[in-house]
Amino acid sequence: MQLWATARLCGPLFYAAAVFAPGVKAAPPQPAPGSALETREVRAQLAPRRYTTLAAEIGAKINRLPLAEGSAFRQGQMLVQFDCQLQQAQLAKAEAALMAANTAWHGNQKLSELNSVGKVELDVSRADALKAQAEVSANRALIGKCQIAAPFSGRIAEQKAREQQYVQPGQPLLEIIDDSQLELEFIVPSRWLAWVRTGTAFEVNIDETGKTYPAKVQRIAARVDPVSQSVKLNAVIDGRFSELAAGMSGKVLMAPPQR
Repeated sequence: MQLWATARLCGPLFYAAAVFAPGVKAAPPQPAPGSALETREVRAQLAPRRYTTLAAEIGAKINRLPLAEGSAFRQGQMLVQFDCQLQQAQLAKAEAALMAANTAWHGNQKLSELNSVGKVELDVSRADALKAQAEVSANRALIGKCQIAAPFSGRIAEQKAREQQYVQPGQPLLEIIDDSQLELEFIVPSRWLAWVRTGTAFEVNIDETGKTYPAKVQRIAARVDPVSQSVKLNAVIDGRFSELAAGMSGKVLMAPPQR
């Protein structure tokens, strides 16, 4: 009886010391690693395969923008045409100067055969002809920038300039996208790497359409984020669906294979 009473008395005293001792705190329970990421919904957004912003390479007035926003185009199709009358006049002037320089050089070559012109004068006329040829080449290259052709097939996402507007070199004109294949980018727990591979098939449910579409993994990030224990995956919609558009988002439906 005495022993039991002592133990009963000491138990609460020890508990009180443990609770109120300075600097001693009870550690809260910790969740299992990766549990938050494992239980949350994995989201993904549709992105175009390729996209870019076309900009002006010369200062000129826009003559034509033949396609409106949302229009489709083929690779090599003309998307922007500038008014290049001034550049064409400069090319004509350079070609005339080249003709004169070549005439002088060829004349000095014939005179040189008759010892009627010095070597220095002959070399200077040849250099003048080469300089004039370079001017012609530069002006022809400038004329080549009077039109902007599509670098790939796709659609116009945004028009940043208008016809008859004067633009400066480097000014954005059109945003274009290649939507022939829509890609998905999303983050999953790194432990999924035990069964996710390039080519792994899954489905994605798109919010805007309310439909589910097939997809497959095409790239896996080169490294794992050690803090969140996650990894980025890049996938592609398996097939072409006209109702899908870049910017739509949805839920990834991916599960480990049944064993």
